[in-house]
Amino acid sequence: MNKLTHLDARGQARMVDVSEKKVTARTATASARVRMSAATLQHIVEGTHAKGDVLATARIAGIQAAKRTPDLIPLCHPLMLSKVTVDLIPDASLPGVLVEATCKLAGQTGVEMEALTAASVAALTLYDMCKAVDKGMVIEDIKVLEKTGGKSGDWTYESMQHADSKPVVETKTAVGPQLQVRFFAELREALSEDELSVELGEGEETTVAALIEQIKAKGEPWATVLNRPNLLVAVNREMSHPDSVVRFGDEVAFFPPVTGG
Repeated sequence: MNKLTHLDARGQARMVDVSEKKVTARTATASARVRMSAATLQHIVEGTHAKGDVLATARIAGIQAAKRTPDLIPLCHPLMLSKVTVDLIPDASLPGVLVEATCKLAGQTGVEMEALTAASVAALTLYDMCKAVDKGMVIEDIKVLEKTGGKSGDWTYESMQHADSKPVVETKTAVGPQLQVRFFAELREALSEDELSVELGEGEETTVAALIEQIKAKGEPWATVLNRPNLLVAVNREMSHPDSVVRFGDEVAFFPPVTGG
């Protein structure tokens, strides 16, 4: 399992030191889409919207946003982007507009966040330009489509969209269907484990509190780790609490409090 690079061993947030990385050519493309009424899309395509050229304005906003990413997203590195393109494609089948943003540089870190920021702000600008006539617009499906360069190499959304469905790791006592439990930062180091599986049958459910007690029953060092004050927990990547329900197939993650750094 990949480590969270923006957390140190104590669970504290940090800007990753990339000074030792090689300078390589890097690109990233991100997308978003804005659903709207057919009438609103027609105004955009025909250039009859009262606010003027909606697509041109959104395109400029996306390019500007890519260059301001480190001002908007904590811990992002200021980058010397060599190229930013934002394409806005009207799609009558939605109806709406597809947004694709591509960022490029020769540097020591990737440009996925810049591409995502460009696509997001371009979509927000479309909404702002048209909200007077169509408040029901929906911005959706914001994602990275592909990236190239860097140590991790090339990546595409299509090739990795099922990557989270990897087989469950079994414990020695596992005899049935599993609930995936993961540990991060200093918890992982204390346990010398980053994940385990807890038996939970299909259709069965429990709570985070009960799950903690079940794991603590394994003895040390599990009991000490899960007795830590202010322990944080996420269920399916959403922050949760002791009474939260967990079910067969869920992913539960434990990590220490995260503080600024």
